[in-house]
Amino acid sequence: MKHTTKIATINITMTALFMALNIAMSSFGIPVPGGHLYLCDVIICLASILLNPLYAFVAGGIGSFIGDLIFYPQAMFVSLVVHGLQAIVISVISHYTLKKHPKLASGIGVTVGGIIMVIGYTLGKIYVYSTLQYAIIKLPYEIAQAALGAVLGMLLCWTFGIGKLYHRFADKPTA
Repeated sequence: MKHTTKIATINITMTALFMALNIAMSSFGIPVPGGHLYLCDVIICLASILLNPLYAFVAGGIGSFIGDLIFYPQAMFVSLVVHGLQAIVISVISHYTLKKHPKLASGIGVTVGGIIMVIGYTLGKIYVYSTLQYAIIKLPYEIAQAALGAVLGMLLCWTFGIGKLYHRFADKPTA
């Protein structure tokens, strides 16, 4: 019983931490010519690789919803759906496919999640702004943000040891 309680506590705490980081990263972007790149995708990818699909949805989808509610309310429902689905898909692929190759599985997961984010936000921008032209203009930024999030999320998890650290505290085997 104590072991299960410990794991649940760690998962809830990590979910809350990732959700808070997601909200914080939604508040500012890296200025690039013609737009901004937001770092929330880094947190969503990292959280989704580590957490189960439900906790990943909370950290990614609900965290993005709250971040947008505070900083950019026009897109909050788009963020809930798109980042929530992105997080679930990354988590499912990372945890339930290629169990003997978790790095490859998470790489596939963040790639599919990035595609979901790009398509979802492009369609969302058409809905929010009622113009296809604006969505097309912003498409390169969506692609760059998805790629940056996938690469940095993978690096943080597998190269910089956050995955091993998480698994050590959660008593899960590492790759």
